[in-house]
Amino acid sequence: MVSTVAIFNGPNLNLLGTRETEIYGRDSLADIESECASVADGLDLEIDFRQSNDEGKLVGWIQEMCAAGLILNAGAYTHTSVAILDALRANPVPVVEVHLSNIHQRESFRRRSYVSLAARGVICGFGPHGYTLALNAMAKLLHARKAP
Repeated sequence: MVSTVAIFNGPNLNLLGTRETEIYGRDSLADIESECASVADGLDLEIDFRQSNDEGKLVGWIQEMCAAGLILNAGAYTHTSVAILDALRANPVPVVEVHLSNIHQRESFRRRSYVSLAARGVICGFGPHGYTLALNAMAKLLHARKAP
């Protein structure tokens, strides 16, 4: 049976490829989704890839998701949203946090992550490749859960 992995993206990630390309690169979110779909297929996973600028919508998706795991790039909500943290803690699936840039090399306010408090791991600083690293990590986490 194929497992589904949710990949949720927060505010301003719809602007990838055009917004601050010196930090976030030139790949669009659609490019990242396409690469994730290809990698997921090779890992025998399906993906549910979404983006919203609305914190409440992200919280709702986390609460309602039926996926086996979640890869989350919460964007700026990473550093501000206790609501997203609470939703993550209420859903028992493994979470991998992803950031395109290395948040620890940026402004001091970006070094605090509420998402990290609920995540099994964090991948940051590898640009779009971070998403495929997260998919590989999630595949290992899900495989370990199924092992006897």
